[in-house]
Amino acid sequence: MGLGDSPVGAVIAVSDMDRAKEFYEGKLGLSGGEDQPDGGRRYTCGDGTQIHVYPSPGNAGKSGATLAGWWVADVEAAVDELTSNGVTFEQYGEPFNTDDKGIARFEGGATGAWLRDPDGNILAIASQ
Repeated sequence: MGLGDSPVGAVIAVSDMDRAKEFYEGKLGLSGGEDQPDGGRRYTCGDGTQIHVYPSPGNAGKSGATLAGWWVADVEAAVDELTSNGVTFEQYGEPFNTDDKGIARFEGGATGAWLRDPDGNILAIASQ
């Protein structure tokens, strides 16, 4: 079996697992996290996909790129829900031009919004 036929998931370094757990579970609403041997937690999301958050203080927040993203049916509804949980969305100019809520709208109807976890790791929600 090749990589193209294998499941893939996001792996995110954080500096403080208690703070990360509070954010990923309390603010993003992930549930059913399983403790891992490396001191991290693994969360199963839609369609069996997974996100693994693990302690690595020297590497947390180092990437300036999006590390993980969730495909949702309605970005605006997801942004509203997460904002009510205390999540702040990024504001970008060209080439994304986000609105007041932090939502970018693209040709063809796709939308996206970006947020940061407590370590500054960039996460996204998007729809096609």
